[in-house]
Amino acid sequence: MSEQSTVSSWFRLFRFGNSLTGLIGVIFGSLLALGEAPKGDLASITILHGLSVWAFMCSWNALNDILDIEIDKLNQPTRPLPSGKISLNNAKTVTAVLMCFSLFCLVYAGYISSTIQDGFENWFPSILIWLMAIFLLTNYESSSNYSLKLKEKGLPGNIAISLSVGMVILFGAAGVFDLTHPRVISLFFIGFSYNLAREIVKDIEDMGGDEGRNTLGMRIGVEKTRILAWVILLFTMVAILAPFALEIFPPHHLLLAIPGLMVIFLVKRKLAYAEDRNAQLLIKKSLQLTLLGLIISSLI
Repeated sequence: MSEQSTVSSWFRLFRFGNSLTGLIGVIFGSLLALGEAPKGDLASITILHGLSVWAFMCSWNALNDILDIEIDKLNQPTRPLPSGKISLNNAKTVTAVLMCFSLFCLVYAGYISSTIQDGFENWFPSILIWLMAIFLLTNYESSSNYSLKLKEKGLPGNIAISLSVGMVILFGAAGVFDLTHPRVISLFFIGFSYNLAREIVKDIEDMGGDEGRNTLGMRIGVEKTRILAWVILLFTMVAILAPFALEIFPPHHLLLAIPGLMVIFLVKRKLAYAEDRNAQLLIKKSLQLTLLGLIISSLI
């Protein structure tokens, strides 16, 4: 196997692009809270928080593949583990190293905050957010008797994943000591609802290969599930518009959110024609456009 193909396999195992969005989400959180780019020690903490989330997400994604290796042998045999491009032992080792690196970055960020007057007290919620992410990870992926086994339960697992995505923004804001800024809270709810709709649609897309899971689509049927996903997206549109109506973001900046809102309307047609993959990809694109618009609004 060539060196290039090995690197590509690791990138695929980590879902490197998705993990990188975690780092970007942390930066977004700090920008939203401050209204400008962080400087000095706050910049260092933001970078460490971003690296912590990046490593955390890489390890989470790899762990997901490790636990799903038997399912993927049938459903996605070309993925790095079932195809043998990466050995299971190597994947487990690197996953553990990345989680340790994530913890190291968190501890180092806490140390930097302790050198600032009242900094550690204001930074402390970052620990709680990181621990909550660990709680969600273990109770989503683990099938032990002590786990909530959220992945097997469908909708509760979708909610757990969506909360973890929204918490990235909170983690970024906590790093600059302004966790409860209205712009941050607004984006948390927007990110949560976007991702909840997408996770539900992705479960419909993956129903053929899901074994041992009780997803929403399996319980109430795919048509009702698609309708629910669309209802959540309608709530998402309200969540996008409300901060402008409440002047959390300047009302005249609403134009910046229009591209993301327009893409949401395209999702309805895809759901109606059972084009679930295209629907969830459009939801992701809409989220990206909305995030971009809100960040620009915060900086101008």
